[in-house]
Amino acid sequence: MKKILIANRGEIALRIMRSAREMGIKTVAVFSEADRNALHVRYANEAVFIGPAESNQSYLVSKNIIEACKSTGADAIHPGYGFLSENAAFARAVKEAGIILIGPSPESMELMGNKLSAKAAALKYNIPMVPGTDTAISDINEAKRRAAEIGFPILIKAAAGGGGKGMRIVESIDDFEEQMNRATSEALSAFGDGSVFIERFLLSPRHIEIQILGDSHGNIVHLNERECSIQRRHQKVVEEAPSSILSPEIRKEMGRCAVDIAQSCNYTGSGTVEFMLDENLNFYFLEMNTRLQVEHPVTEMITGIDLVKEQIKIARGEALTFKQEDIKMTGHAVEVRVYAEDAGNNFLPDTGTLQTYVVPQGPGIRVDGGFEEGMDVPIYYDPMIAKLIAYGSDRAEAISRMARAIDEFYITGIETTLKFGKFVMMHEAFVSGKFDTNFVAKYFVPNPLQEGEEDESLIAALAVAGFLKKYRSQVNSDTVLPLSNWMKNRKEY
Repeated sequence: MKKILIANRGEIALRIMRSAREMGIKTVAVFSEADRNALHVRYANEAVFIGPAESNQSYLVSKNIIEACKSTGADAIHPGYGFLSENAAFARAVKEAGIILIGPSPESMELMGNKLSAKAAALKYNIPMVPGTDTAISDINEAKRRAAEIGFPILIKAAAGGGGKGMRIVESIDDFEEQMNRATSEALSAFGDGSVFIERFLLSPRHIEIQILGDSHGNIVHLNERECSIQRRHQKVVEEAPSSILSPEIRKEMGRCAVDIAQSCNYTGSGTVEFMLDENLNFYFLEMNTRLQVEHPVTEMITGIDLVKEQIKIARGEALTFKQEDIKMTGHAVEVRVYAEDAGNNFLPDTGTLQTYVVPQGPGIRVDGGFEEGMDVPIYYDPMIAKLIAYGSDRAEAISRMARAIDEFYITGIETTLKFGKFVMMHEAFVSGKFDTNFVAKYFVPNPLQEGEEDESLIAALAVAGFLKKYRSQVNSDTVLPLSNWMKNRKEY
């Protein structure tokens, strides 16, 4: 494997390219009209234009990706995450074109891509499940009856989806019909499949996922867990590894279940098995993601294993060079996703130009990003700008380093979730480890962030006023005060 095409953009494209370069492998970038000047395009050895800014005319067009691969002589395609990464039809087309896909088989994607078929596979291994329906349900009266048996509150979920789409929480039988119709409609619109099923809604769950790797020689291992309980709109914003709540016994059992699920679909490559953990530390299978996860860096930090390099080796047909007993955890890692969103306004996406973009540095800090100062954040794609990762010898050090790094991450021109990340790091519930997926609903209100901004502005204004007063006392009143470079730069903030 001498050349890889990365069928993605932004930070994940760059992250894959860096590992490939370390392995002596050339890379090909693809780009849309909106990404002509993107960092991943400049970093790659070659770049191919694939269409207009809209993803459904560029990054989601399988034919364009495969043609770009053929025209550049690339041996393999790495899909990253999002876009075509879990598209079984794309995986099959790549295989038929005689190109290697750095990922699982189309059959594994199909089996695990549908939540109902994934549950059926997991049941064969007696994996714990949240009480609910095992098949899709469409008859409204039957659905009501089953919901009453399960007990409210219940969760209606799209069978073919993810990311919070096609999902509705129902508190009582009176709201059931309306919410089921909404879930079905949204699922059909988002995934082309209106199938839904019902589960009991866990009131105070924690979201735990297990990283797995499988090769084509039948070896499957897990790399322990990540906790992803800090979420907004059912999407993760803060992740850490390991979890602050798992005992060694629960960790071992969850890992065994994750490996069993991977074996149920003959899985190869990198994947993640996700679980929900209730207040009594009972865990239940949620789903399997058949791709590299956004939050994979925290696992890399505590295990020392480069997951992208392992993906490439597995795709080349190599066997894993380590066994389960060889995998150790050292230290603690926390990741904050830096989104172009206004946390003070219900996390609404923001767009514009990065007038200032200075990333933090120092011990234990890693930034996976795809932007630089002066670049525009486009409206066409996911609003994530970067991932900020902090590593420490223990959880307390990782959190303190993250708080410091957030303070050193300077972005102006758009609103970001950095202040929200600092809010999480400083909150007693997170620091103590006593939190769940309801963290945002329970604790977060926009006012503290706005007040913090006002306080910072006031402190800065008072500091400058004091400086000027002291400076003026040392010169004549007719003297024109020169602006230092620091003052000139601060005027842009």
